[in-house]
Amino acid sequence: MTEKAVARLAGINVGGPARIIPSGDFGLIGLAVMGQNLIMNIADHKFTIVAFNRTVAKVDRFLDNEAKEFPNIVGAHSMEEFVLKLKKPRRIMMLVMAGKPVDDFINALLPLVEKGDIIIDGGNSHFPDTTRRTKALAEKGIRFVGTGVSGGEEGARYGPSLMPGGNEEAWPYIKEIFQSIAAKSDGEPCCDWVGDEGAGHYVKMVHNGIEYGDMQLICEAYDIMKRGLGLSAKEMADVFAEWNKGVLDSFLIEITRDVLRFDDDDGTPLVEKILDSAGQKGTGKWTAINALDLGMPVTLIGEAVFARCLSSLKQERGRAAKALAGPTPNFTGDKKEFLANLEQALYASKIISYAQGFMLIQNAAKEYHWKLNKPSIALMWRGGCIIRSVFLKDITSAYRKNPDLENLLFDDFFNKAIHNAQSGWRDIVSKSALWGVPTPAFSTALSWYDGYRTKDLPANLLQAQRDYFGAHTFKIKPEYASEKYPEGKDNHVNWTGRGGDVSASTYQA
Repeated sequence: MTEKAVARLAGINVGGPARIIPSGDFGLIGLAVMGQNLIMNIADHKFTIVAFNRTVAKVDRFLDNEAKEFPNIVGAHSMEEFVLKLKKPRRIMMLVMAGKPVDDFINALLPLVEKGDIIIDGGNSHFPDTTRRTKALAEKGIRFVGTGVSGGEEGARYGPSLMPGGNEEAWPYIKEIFQSIAAKSDGEPCCDWVGDEGAGHYVKMVHNGIEYGDMQLICEAYDIMKRGLGLSAKEMADVFAEWNKGVLDSFLIEITRDVLRFDDDDGTPLVEKILDSAGQKGTGKWTAINALDLGMPVTLIGEAVFARCLSSLKQERGRAAKALAGPTPNFTGDKKEFLANLEQALYASKIISYAQGFMLIQNAAKEYHWKLNKPSIALMWRGGCIIRSVFLKDITSAYRKNPDLENLLFDDFFNKAIHNAQSGWRDIVSKSALWGVPTPAFSTALSWYDGYRTKDLPANLLQAQRDYFGAHTFKIKPEYASEKYPEGKDNHVNWTGRGGDVSASTYQA
């Protein structure tokens, strides 16, 4: 739609004294806390930004309160006015609920924008939706971007991690703003172009899945210290504070320290009064489902999701606690040595979680034909986001040294780290099992590691079983190949002498 047509919709006399002069470098729809903070961040960096909200009274409240010190924050009271106040090509970002609201706002904008304009979805959209929107809007000449935004309210205000992907033609027009407002790590912005279509939201999804894993690992370490060692909240806070000075230095370790030190009005730790039933918004589940779809063994994120599901069965667990017996932890030994082992177990399990996450990203790139920059992804996560940590600097270094690195564990730094941590890691997992303290994330990380380093797994028996009951066939090991069992071919055996020679078709589920 032309500017004059949009102006008429807005009730503006084109050419008259009330004519709107476009002044906005960027526009943002959605004035919840994240949206307001991101707007003020953009304004801090000297860009003029136009703010709009479906409930227009919220625009005035924002301008009169949080934004009153910012002359470069401009309000709009209709979509038409919002669009008219933006310079071309218009750069419009939405921070609204994922799903139908995103499509509704896109449909409302389409009659008002022009070819070459840019629409950005900064919510937690599912990556297939972003792929669909990128393709559909490209056909209309609109450049669509789906960007992951991580860091919570504080990150939005002072520097988030931004993970943009979609129509790459948009990147030169949004790069300066995005990299200006993003968090910085060693002077580098925690923002770069991720890849085509839904790649930005995909990387944010995996980020959130890793976040699930990190949080579950920390919770298991807390449970081991609390039930296994009998430490108080303050004593555990001191342990996390110490860990935050070394290889585990990270945002999540830091806030865990603070949470454990926080007392309620009666002087007792508030954390011990919080109901042990965890919520989730779905991005961790999306990661686990996608890993299954791609046939990738991303076990730690999967266990973290299931641990939240188990926690939600609070009433049922209460009945099970009375009906089902198990051991009671009884620690004997050197507490300092045990805590050192626990630190190594947490570190090793984090390495496995990130190794699995990057395996998933790598295979998604092949499956969806995306060109993904793994060093840039690790850099984006080094600052501003929930999983930010010193640890990610080493991942960035590993992928910069070898962009085609098959697995993080093949990098010299991580290979040495995992070997150094191994004895302590095994001690923690075995003691927890003997104590009856559940460690699904620690345990699956170690099991995955042992499976990954095993040349011959028992899947040969599994394939024989499948062929026995369902004629699903098997492949022979190269060293045992023969005329009867050719190498690389699907072979079937009549195991009982009663079956036939017909085999089932072979496919990957």
